[in-house]
Amino acid sequence: MIMANNLLRQFELHSKEYEDKAVEVLRSGWYVLGKEVEAFEREWADYIGAKYAVGLASGLDALWISFRLLDIKAGDEVIVCSNAYIACVMGITINGATPVFVEPDAYDNIDADKIEAAITDKTKAILAVHLYGQACDMTKIMALANKYNLKVVEDCAQSHGNKWQGQTVGTFGDVGCFSFYPTKGCGAFGDAGCITTNNEELARKFKVFRNYGSEKHYHNKVVGSNSRLDELQAGLLRVKLSHLDEFNAERCRLADRYMEEIKNPHVRLPKIRPGADSTWHQFVIHTDKRDELQAFLAEREIKTLIHYPIPPHLSEAYAYLGKKVGDYPIAERYADEVLSLPMYNGMTEEEQTTVIRAINAFEDKE
Repeated sequence: MIMANNLLRQFELHSKEYEDKAVEVLRSGWYVLGKEVEAFEREWADYIGAKYAVGLASGLDALWISFRLLDIKAGDEVIVCSNAYIACVMGITINGATPVFVEPDAYDNIDADKIEAAITDKTKAILAVHLYGQACDMTKIMALANKYNLKVVEDCAQSHGNKWQGQTVGTFGDVGCFSFYPTKGCGAFGDAGCITTNNEELARKFKVFRNYGSEKHYHNKVVGSNSRLDELQAGLLRVKLSHLDEFNAERCRLADRYMEEIKNPHVRLPKIRPGADSTWHQFVIHTDKRDELQAFLAEREIKTLIHYPIPPHLSEAYAYLGKKVGDYPIAERYADEVLSLPMYNGMTEEEQTTVIRAINAFEDKE
């Protein structure tokens, strides 16, 4: 069986380092907001190229707390791509704000040329989701934000270390939001997240908010949350971060081989936006024979995933928005077309050969 993702393989590449770090943290006797979190925040900020990083409990927390601290609230609108993962939209609506969907382009990210038409006098922010490990067109997005005085939040959950025109994502907007869910490029061994920012006062507010609104023990300045990156995850993430360039380079090699050797008229390979690179969080193909191809591969013990089968506007959770089938046809078409191929650190040449040959052998039987 070839898995869609195999986290054990990545662990095994550096297992001794993870195990040693875990024991070190356990023996320290300090498990919340200690030296590991402080060190990881410094190291992650340096890696991304931001002045500040603040560790949080999850990527979703990074999103909703960002909008909360940027004063996005009921009556406000936030622009977001219509094919984003639903957590992106939840980060907006948890604060009572309204998501305004903009269709994706040929690169699976928000079509920056369509954003301006969606801006109203209620628009307060743009959420730039760097989907699948490829950057949005941040030049156009930041130009619009400056023109209309909008906040920009970057969702970098799937883009750990990739760049737009040489600048690392997570450093363009007011806040960069990262998830360290285990499947991510720099994945933790449980839930974890952080934000990056160049605004010192905003970074301070995140640190207060994540800890019950407290800057000093039992002195609560605001009604905050419990969203702390714990010491164990921070320590393990420091190990992961030391190998992240290595992991990304390996994924790029895997992606290059897929791009060169998959040759099937039913498959559209992913496109890389000029000016962007990709860390290949997912290798996502498009095909109008998606279900048939997925079944064909499953018969050959090759697992694949669909990111994502239901666009947010058609989910039960957002029925109250009153959207219907046909409102965002590109996102809806993508939901029927996309298929994520096996992609993980430690994938063998033989495994990838098996995947490529199977895809190339697929034929339309209609």
